[in-house]
Amino acid sequence: MKKFIAPSVLAADFANLQRDIEMINNSEAGWAHIDIMDGVFVPNISFGLPVTEAINKHSKKPLDVHLMIVQPERYLEAFKKAGAEVLSVHIEACPHLHRTLQQIRELGCKAGIAVNPHTPISALEEVIADADMVCLMSVNPGFGGQKFIENTYSKISRLKDLIIQKNSSALIEIDGGVNAQNARKLTDLGADVLVAGSFVFNSPDPLKTIAELQRSIQ
Repeated sequence: MKKFIAPSVLAADFANLQRDIEMINNSEAGWAHIDIMDGVFVPNISFGLPVTEAINKHSKKPLDVHLMIVQPERYLEAFKKAGAEVLSVHIEACPHLHRTLQQIRELGCKAGIAVNPHTPISALEEVIADADMVCLMSVNPGFGGQKFIENTYSKISRLKDLIIQKNSSALIEIDGGVNAQNARKLTDLGADVLVAGSFVFNSPDPLKTIAELQRSIQ
């Protein structure tokens, strides 16, 4: 499968959201990544269902929705209706993760497991076969623009080994601190999807930045 970039809308200009979504549409990105934060699971609040619906009206890319919220199972159907094609829930927020992954798949979405930096890969052993993707957080969730956590490199290798061992087809997504310096190393180790926020939207030419990141991982 082709490896690709998923620009994070959290880093977009909210006053010009349609413009930035159209930029993603015209880019070489594979998905548009949307972070949903509730101020409880993470110490920040982003946006919710109405903004996701508004993004979906303009987006031509699949919406990769990352639920950084408590009790995500209560909102799965609503986010599917809002346009999500990929739904990721945090392993740390789901006491019945297997059931939640089944719910996501029954809705017709790809089921993702998001994993905080401190959570060991071994925690995924019993559920990796039921996931379409694992989103490894390479920063502490809640805020954009943070420095990449170096331990992520070894976590990718351990996750890749587990995916092979369990005969899973799960993609590996990296979220946080992705830039031109680390993108190729991440995909060489086994990552499939790279979420890039600040590095893309804070650049002078986001369209060019996405194209350069995409070329670097081919």
